[in-house]
Amino acid sequence: MKVIGFAGWSGSGKTSLIERVIAVLDARGLAVSLIKHAHHRFDTDHVGKDSWRHRRAGCREVLVSSARRWSLMRELRDEPELPLDALLGKLSDCDLVLVEGFKHAVVPKIEVYRAEVGEPLLFPHDPHIVAIATDADVDTSLPRLDLNDPQAVADFIVAYAFTNAFTAAAPAPGA
Repeated sequence: MKVIGFAGWSGSGKTSLIERVIAVLDARGLAVSLIKHAHHRFDTDHVGKDSWRHRRAGCREVLVSSARRWSLMRELRDEPELPLDALLGKLSDCDLVLVEGFKHAVVPKIEVYRAEVGEPLLFPHDPHIVAIATDADVDTSLPRLDLNDPQAVADFIVAYAFTNAFTAAAPAPGA
């Protein structure tokens, strides 16, 4: 699988940019998956729903299925959080995996930077950042992408992912 990440501070516009880039990549016929890191407690379920009740009762995994989608939730309980490589191994085969968050992962990343967020740039301290998507004037030798041009960001991703030798070394499913 080809993998490229997006890293940046909260409020920089990562999610909005990724959403627009996914639409561009999908329109080009690429099968795209996404792994997003959450820094806080999150729940995809709703209090009181059957699946929530079953997880709360002690189920380690709950799979919910319908004619339109299925979702598998796994409670880690006292297990450690899975590293990115293990999470990649859980995905079905696709053309490209986008990763949001995982700032310290050893994958090529596009830094999403907005000066008004008031946080420092990440690229000077992260050798895995391969480009910067920004609306600011940034002094760098890295490719600078217009944060407001998802077509240009998608063009960069396709060129980078499919002309460089980077692929994820994902473990076998269940590993």
